[in-house]
Amino acid sequence: MPTEFRDAHHIIEFRAVRKIFSAPSGDIVAVDGIDLRIRQGEIFGVIGYSGAGKSTVVRLINGLELATSGSIVVDGVDITTLTERQREIKRRDIGMIFQQFNLFTSRTVAGNVAFPLKVAGWKRADRDRRVAELLDFVGLLDRAHSYPDQLSGGQKQRVGIARALATSPKILLADEATSALDPETTWDVLKLLRKVNRELGVTIVVITHELSVIRAIGDRVAVLEDGKVAEIGTVFDIFTAPRAGVTRRFVDTVLHDRPNPADLERIRGAFPGRIVTAHIADGHRLGSVLGSAGARGVTFEIVYGGIGSLQNRSFGSLTLELTGPDDGVDALIAELRQVTDIVEVGT
Repeated sequence: MPTEFRDAHHIIEFRAVRKIFSAPSGDIVAVDGIDLRIRQGEIFGVIGYSGAGKSTVVRLINGLELATSGSIVVDGVDITTLTERQREIKRRDIGMIFQQFNLFTSRTVAGNVAFPLKVAGWKRADRDRRVAELLDFVGLLDRAHSYPDQLSGGQKQRVGIARALATSPKILLADEATSALDPETTWDVLKLLRKVNRELGVTIVVITHELSVIRAIGDRVAVLEDGKVAEIGTVFDIFTAPRAGVTRRFVDTVLHDRPNPADLERIRGAFPGRIVTAHIADGHRLGSVLGSAGARGVTFEIVYGGIGSLQNRSFGSLTLELTGPDDGVDALIAELRQVTDIVEVGT
């Protein structure tokens, strides 16, 4: 758990929340008994495949959907007890950015950013100052008088972020905000979101089906499956030690440090020894253990793997061929198991 969040205030809390939609074919349980706590000032990811319930979670947070049961506390207020008018007022403290930008094509960049301020009753001079401040923050002050169709996708999303920040919300919801962007533009937008979080102190909830997005900027992440929280933890823990099957599938789409069945078939054909995969993380004494292999009459060869870094820590895995007498290989594997997770994958 990151130290800066250990005792932080929970700005969003889901307590046994269920959301059921009625349909001609029968009730659909979109969210099924979720307990979730998001800390003030963090970037929290919610990830899941289509139908997992992540978009419903967004709409429950901003009060566009009402929970069937349970409670949702946003910045100290249980929004499930509010009237529609009260929820509308509460939404002013929650910014929102979308996959398709949702900009007004007939308004300039400045006009788009000014719109929520106008709705909130700001005076013209105050609106102009705030718009200039926000466009400068997102790097688009020189495009204030351009129209959305004159902008790139990344620029449109920057306008969307500026508009979402107009009324100084405490929470920013990013619903698949980079799905329509190319990889380079996605990275630019994610850097901007991290700047929003770090410099303005805004709590950001990132809804996505791409774990690479969470890896880039997230502090913690909840993995949803069938309307339930399958797993929750720091981004580092989710990447390095996924417990749920759905989490492992997500991680495998981002990390390619473990051999797939085709790789294993090739490895078995080329390397006749015992094949094991060793988990790598800071503090593991893998090197010192492998250094003793020769004394046991064992040699090793790295046949697959990769090591990366996340949140200033190293992680990954290496697949090794171990060759030598059975008792020596068994002893080496046993010693490796004392310092890290070992999976024998070649049998």
